Amino acid sequence: MTEQTAIIHDIGYRHYEGPRLGRGSAALALAVHSLRGVFGLGRTTRSKIIPFLLVAIMLLPVVVSIAVMALLKQNAMGYPSYAVTMQAVLAIFLAAQSPYLVAPDLRFRVLPLYLSRPVTVLDYVGAKLAAMTVALFLLLAVPLTVLYAGELLVDLPGPPHTRDYIASMVCALLAAVLLASIGLALASFTPRRGLGVASVIAFYLFTSAVSAVFFGVLLSVGRDAAAKWALLVNPFFLIDSVQVALFGTEPSNGEGYPAGPWPALILVAVIALALTGLIMRYRKAASS
Repeated sequence: MTEQTAIIHDIGYRHYEGPRLGRGSAALALAVHSLRGVFGLGRTTRSKIIPFLLVAIMLLPVVVSIAVMALLKQNAMGYPSYAVTMQAVLAIFLAAQSPYLVAPDLRFRVLPLYLSRPVTVLDYVGAKLAAMTVALFLLLAVPLTVLYAGELLVDLPGPPHTRDYIASMVCALLAAVLLASIGLALASFTPRRGLGVASVIAFYLFTSAVSAVFFGVLLSVGRDAAAKWALLVNPFFLIDSVQVALFGTEPSNGEGYPAGPWPALILVAVIALALTGLIMRYRKAASS
């Protein structure tokens, strides 16, 4: 019998000798990678269908509005009401893409690999939140910008609606932060993408239904002030109420919202609550 001996194979492994850029660059790379993945870039063709289809749907009313402006010389769609009008499309986009950002890493337990490097839990959560926020902002900002460019090119009678455009862009950013916080927080509590999609859709349907039912009931019994508060249960009406308070735009619901700083305070509170839940979830996942 011959004695077995160990053999060392040279597989060409070499230590990395390049620059080490630290936490900031790692978090930025994670955010860019996540943003590309939201729109299906670098993924399979099937992964690109839903995001780009929803982008096309978001642009369709803008194209129709520009055609109306060119033919009839009048506005067909207002800037401030665009997010409320397209809320169903935004909710579907959020539900479809939020689980992609959080579920795979939780399901396959690869989060400790990220955290073995200088990236911290806050860096990881911040990168995912930034990616989802930028994606939602682009989904709103691009159609609004195209609509404003079309208004300038058509040259309608009177001055352009620059103030409404600026107001809608600011509130598009607020809406992106709010929706991204809620969507990621809900999707992070399950490692299954299907359940994550269902949870975000269920949240949107529940808040929309509760808001509409309570608004109708309270309005029918003469509780107009309370009915306006009920509208704030819907995240899209909450954003619209902040837009009305900050810029004095016309309310999309036609009835108005509670006066004062309360809508803005509720907005900040909801974002803070969602982010707290998201960070706590990832700290628990990182320690397990």
